[in-house]
Amino acid sequence: MAINAPRRVRDFWPRFERRTTWLVAGLVLFFATLTAATLWFFQDTLLNYPMESLVIIAAVAMSSLITAILVHAHSTKPLRHLLSAVTHVSGEPSATTPPRPNDSALEKSGLGVVLQTIYSLASQTAPEDDAVTPAEAPARNVVEAALDSTLCGFITMDEHHAITYANKAAPVRVDSDGIMTLDVIFNGEDTLSAWLTQCAESSVKAEHTWARVANKLPNEEDRRFFDIIASYNKGAKNEVVLVLVDRTQLYSVGEEELDFIAFAAHELRGPITVIRGYLDVFQDELSDVLQDDQKELFRRLAVSANRLSGYINNILNTSRYDRRHLKMHLAETTVIDVYDTIRDDMALRASSQNRLLTVSIPNDLPTIAADTTSLGEVFGNLIDNAIKYSNEGGAIAVSAALNGDMVDVAIKDHGIGMPGNVVGNLFQKFYRSHRSRETVAGTGIGLYISKAIVESHGGTISVQSEEGRGSTFTVSLPTYRSVADSLRAGDNNDGLLKKSETGVYIKNHSAYRG
Repeated sequence: MAINAPRRVRDFWPRFERRTTWLVAGLVLFFATLTAATLWFFQDTLLNYPMESLVIIAAVAMSSLITAILVHAHSTKPLRHLLSAVTHVSGEPSATTPPRPNDSALEKSGLGVVLQTIYSLASQTAPEDDAVTPAEAPARNVVEAALDSTLCGFITMDEHHAITYANKAAPVRVDSDGIMTLDVIFNGEDTLSAWLTQCAESSVKAEHTWARVANKLPNEEDRRFFDIIASYNKGAKNEVVLVLVDRTQLYSVGEEELDFIAFAAHELRGPITVIRGYLDVFQDELSDVLQDDQKELFRRLAVSANRLSGYINNILNTSRYDRRHLKMHLAETTVIDVYDTIRDDMALRASSQNRLLTVSIPNDLPTIAADTTSLGEVFGNLIDNAIKYSNEGGAIAVSAALNGDMVDVAIKDHGIGMPGNVVGNLFQKFYRSHRSRETVAGTGIGLYISKAIVESHGGTISVQSEEGRGSTFTVSLPTYRSVADSLRAGDNNDGLLKKSETGVYIKNHSAYRG
């Protein structure tokens, strides 16, 4: 008859002690029997063959060593798990991942119950007693009344991430069964759900912040914006606590300005295209009669027109992305082919600003699934930033390399770099540090839309920077081979490539809501 796994902390040690005792006794008996049988079988020849005797003695010694190693491994593994759990709940820095109580092996041995109790005690909760005593009720009523009077949303979630409480200001929707769900729209990969999944796998306590999160799409009524602060505490009765600070008054001004600018940009796109076309024609037709200073003037006009065109594309794409209208037309291509569409413009921008631009993209890299125009805008934004934030005569390097199922494209400069507090906010819409606002022109949406486009390709964008030494932006894109089946199975014109544990698949924009 099978023995059920222990359900109480005190049941773990007796079972562990019995298993250890039986393991030691079994191994000793096994090796003793093996040694006795060997000695009995070779008893007539051992005296005549000393080498064989030494082999048997060595085998016995090796058996004893193996026994000691097995017993040590069996005995120390649970202690290592316990020490790791205690280290994490104490708040000390640790390079190890805390053990998960719901791990099948730990549940089977009974250690999972012990670990869960450690996490619960560290959270100062009583998991089995959810009732509110009469003495506690008045205090709770006062707290809930105070929370209902504030403009900040306040939400708690249990260990299954189901909402257990939400005050009046919290943006939640309630279905016909009375179940509440968070009613906000996270952009890109950094969602609450993804963060909670990561916390469940590797954290005991954690915090995360999202800025400028809306509850509705543009042009929808009663649209609000929140800065969301999430706290995670493994094993607590309220495992997740969300504080949603209403920033509608602050952020709505910028959103309304963006709507107006997007309308204006749409109207300006046609004339800018015509101007760029005439500049190209004039340069070709008059190249033989223009003086050097006149050629330089045309070059600078072309750079300015192309940069203005880039700003317009960023604004229009940001407006489309916020409305879930940004569409990617993914097709098989190569990184070098994408870069070739902007090569001349990038070379012109670099030379006009007295920057040295070097490009090293191997021709034999695997193909990628990409929207050439959109991805070209990403590369253009990153190179343009490297040019703007580099010093006079500075070098900028563009390189690419295969990294597993991803192709990494790196844009590296040796310019002014950024401090750590700036790097963490780079990809937020409209974000610009005080120093960049004072010294470098820009809109504050180039990196925001670049991140959106890259994630729409199923890729990631990251940055490493050191103040005074420069920055490196890396765009990682999945190879076409790794996503080919997904592209054939869905309509990639309306979809987003999305990674999962089983591969990469296409995800529609509407799935980002909620």
